[in-house]
Amino acid sequence: MSSIPTPEECIKLLRNSGCSEEVIKHCKAVRDVAIRLAKRANADIKLVEAGALLHDIGRSKTHGIKHGVEGARIAKKLGLPDNIIRIIERHIGAGLPSNEAKKLGLSNRDFIPETLEEKIVCHADSLIENSRKQVIEQEVERALIDGHKEYAKRLVALHKELSDICGIDVNKI
Repeated sequence: MSSIPTPEECIKLLRNSGCSEEVIKHCKAVRDVAIRLAKRANADIKLVEAGALLHDIGRSKTHGIKHGVEGARIAKKLGLPDNIIRIIERHIGAGLPSNEAKKLGLSNRDFIPETLEEKIVCHADSLIENSRKQVIEQEVERALIDGHKEYAKRLVALHKELSDICGIDVNKI
């Protein structure tokens, strides 16, 4: 499968990989926010939709920080396109730089979203708690309470970048 899968195919891939209904519900909520962002930002909507639906496919194996890498591995095995694999791999931690990735037990390389579509899915994920939309300030507060100051800074920076691109505070989309 080297083309972008349809939403129905994405849901089937999540189920066949062993994702719970809660994870699928979360992925659908992320997709809904991501599509609204993609439309405002003139991004590739089909890519954003598929990437958002599949971003947590790695949760079929682990719910830890390695779910992004695990998801990318699953996506490669499934023959998904590289642009979707990168969305899955880079959506964690609002984009992890190599030094933080290494501290968290990941390989010593960047997991920072680079393309607009990668950034949109990454940020849409931060705007969904379970399957409920939240404002970014709630996620920033949670990050700071947990002692994740660098993560909080990345959340704020990505929120500002996408708000500037969209021409509106992303919380209002």
